[in-house]
Amino acid sequence: MIEGYVGCESVTVGGELTLHISTDAPRFRLRFYRLGAQLDPVGESDAYPGAVHAPPPHPDGLPGRASPADDWKWPPLTLPVPEGWQPGIHLVEFVECGPGHADDPPLLDAGQLEGHARVFFVVRPRPPGSHARILYKKSTFTRHAYNRSDRPGLERAVSLYDHPVHRPGDGAATHRGHKVSFHRPGGVIDLAYWDAPFIAWLERHGYPVEFCTDLDLHEDPALLSAYDLLLSVGHDEYWSAPMRLQAERFVRGGGNIAFLSANTCWWRVHLTDGDTAFVSDTDHHVGDEYPHLPATDQWWAPSPDGVGRPENSLTGVSFRNGGMWPGTEWPGDRPRVGYTVQHADHWIYEGTGLRDGSDGGTPDRLGAGTPLIGYECDGAAFAYDAAGIAHATGEDGTPESLLILGIHVLEPVHEDFHHFKWGHWNGPVRESTISSPRAATMGLYTAGGTVFTAGTTDWPVVCGHQQDPAVVRVTRNLLDRLRHRAPLPR
Repeated sequence: MIEGYVGCESVTVGGELTLHISTDAPRFRLRFYRLGAQLDPVGESDAYPGAVHAPPPHPDGLPGRASPADDWKWPPLTLPVPEGWQPGIHLVEFVECGPGHADDPPLLDAGQLEGHARVFFVVRPRPPGSHARILYKKSTFTRHAYNRSDRPGLERAVSLYDHPVHRPGDGAATHRGHKVSFHRPGGVIDLAYWDAPFIAWLERHGYPVEFCTDLDLHEDPALLSAYDLLLSVGHDEYWSAPMRLQAERFVRGGGNIAFLSANTCWWRVHLTDGDTAFVSDTDHHVGDEYPHLPATDQWWAPSPDGVGRPENSLTGVSFRNGGMWPGTEWPGDRPRVGYTVQHADHWIYEGTGLRDGSDGGTPDRLGAGTPLIGYECDGAAFAYDAAGIAHATGEDGTPESLLILGIHVLEPVHEDFHHFKWGHWNGPVRESTISSPRAATMGLYTAGGTVFTAGTTDWPVVCGHQQDPAVVRVTRNLLDRLRHRAPLPR
């Protein structure tokens, strides 16, 4: 048994990385890899003595469950980050040594990213923007919300969703809500599914990027000034107010954002414990009870029952106009029909050969035959004009200038699959005043800089695995256009 976590998921070249490791092996080593076009080994440590460290018990006294809210406070092991390392997402593998363990187990490859006894971290350059003008934001707050702190042979199942801990707050110094600590083990899951294929695709196709975590964007108001394009990738559900403020200022100042993600900016989080944990007042139950409803950290819901700042005023779309496909096996079943193409003459579709039906034929579908729509998807309130073209109405907070380039009206997947889940998984979330169908929505708007939204979590999966040539071409068109800021009008 071996498991561990990093003290901070973001380090700079020449800085220090702190690890916290527990093992019943007498010794352990560390293997380091960089995630790019493939998984490249970049270093290996000497052996360190092993020791077992216990997790803190669950505050509610649940037998067999550890605390998702408290720092596990395992002893630190601090190592220098070599000056020669390239910026990127790195992986550290924990290797058990001693009797009963292989002296030199095989190196991991790109197909073995997911699992326990490993953890990822971001290596950033000094200074920011010195290697690339594209910044890839790894959605680490969302990762921590879902981290169950499991390991092989032991399902602790403690997260914001499984046996969560709710803090009442005091209305002043501390916030009310579900609390999640970043200082817990849990291995690698989301990185392998959403990020790894897209990161490999970016590097193979010559798109240099630098990386940051949610915490980097939260803590550094000047971070985005070094870049022209910010990428939000996969599942990017939890945002702090400073993150959102920096992103909005970035766009107003001419910066571009590509949301190749969905369920984006759904919950607001409040950093606590020296920025090593967050609290969010969500609608997740604790036991059989909901500790507090309405959930006041819902971005879109009007104040005082929510934040009162609809996420689609930034992203162009919202999960409440989309939804998810639940299933017995994550990520569940979903349709494979793709987006109905609109405005095929737009630069986003250049070179795809896709048609929009303006020639009298049937519109093509972007991503048809792939799971492009889902596993979660976002949409905008819309209305059809006389020609059957969908236009954003703006009644949900979406900029009225959003140009809908692709749309898929959401319907049940098939008759024996229960029904499509609208809104958040705990129940319907929808303004009664909006009458348009729920629809996954791809589009863009310009407000200083340009904001593109894919409207689906699985865009980077379909592109990264090159499952659809048109999705790949649209992604290249997008990156080629937005990787450089357009001059602001005088």
